[in-house]
Amino acid sequence: AGRCGTVWDSAWDSTGRCGTVDRIKAGNYWGRLSPVWGPGTLPCCDRGPSPGWSLPLVGQDFLEILSAWYCSFGSCGATGDCRVLNNVTGLESELNGQLHGQHLAGEVVLRAVRGFLQKPQPEKALVLSFHGWSGTGKNFVARMVASHLYRDGLRSECVRTFISLFHFPHAQYVDSYKVQLEKQISETTQLCQQSLFIFDEAEKLHFGLLDAIKPFMAHRDNKDQAGNRRSIFLFLSSIGGNAINEVALDFRRARRPREEIPMELLEQRLRRELLQPAGNGAGLLRLENLIDFFVPFLPLERRHVRLCARDAFLARALPYTEAALDEVAKMMVFVPKEEKLFSAQGCKSVSQRINYFLP
Repeated sequence: AGRCGTVWDSAWDSTGRCGTVDRIKAGNYWGRLSPVWGPGTLPCCDRGPSPGWSLPLVGQDFLEILSAWYCSFGSCGATGDCRVLNNVTGLESELNGQLHGQHLAGEVVLRAVRGFLQKPQPEKALVLSFHGWSGTGKNFVARMVASHLYRDGLRSECVRTFISLFHFPHAQYVDSYKVQLEKQISETTQLCQQSLFIFDEAEKLHFGLLDAIKPFMAHRDNKDQAGNRRSIFLFLSSIGGNAINEVALDFRRARRPREEIPMELLEQRLRRELLQPAGNGAGLLRLENLIDFFVPFLPLERRHVRLCARDAFLARALPYTEAALDEVAKMMVFVPKEEKLFSAQGCKSVSQRINYFLP
């Protein structure tokens, strides 16, 4: 679905949109047709006619030919799917500019995604496990990945987000949840050349649901059957958050910069947490052999909270002062109680705090 085809088999998707004018070689020409599809938008490829199409038949045929001509330029990218952007350069830029205090997470995510997308035929799905306290950036990075890999970001039909206690709240219905989950994942992977699945509060996923997900992440035995389709799975959890914070606290007390924290040390701590029999990681342990990268999110310091506040002001086009950034940081709770080094909520409520500074 959504792939560029021949002159005779291309039309428009149900949204009638395929990208932005400045992303295609024939952009100037299509820009003249914006009254038909809407400002700055393009017809998509290899789909049936849009519901409610009102142009005369002759005009419709003419535009279908033009659409096919546009598709012949191959501007749907390497995947052949107009919904997939795979803008790794944009992802790198946003990680560097908007993700504060998470040098390890940014580096691991970028390296993992870039390496995966460069494989012409991946042998398995890419599986990343995000770990850390609430507000440290796990959901923020997941949104970044979605927005730079897919035209419609989290709203894309190729992206599915599941929140454990929201989508699977009752343990007695786990068998029904399994059927629904398997169906949604299967349908999405068939619909899209490249799929993204995000599981928030992953530590609360029932064992049965994890077992249902595993076949979609495992190594593929039949590459011909798998084709070029690829999937990315992101698991977000608070597992190991305290262990990560202890390492960061030790470095801070030793007056060593957090940038010196080795990835190997944090990965060892995270694996140890997953092995705890009575811990929350017992479920995710079932996925350990399928997880490609553990991604640690460090606790955020006061300077990082100030940067989050600055970004929040800029995002709303509001003026700010250094004093205002300090005031936002003072509103947050910092731990440990004696030293007050790390924000207990990370940057989670910063955007709401700046409401106090509205005129």
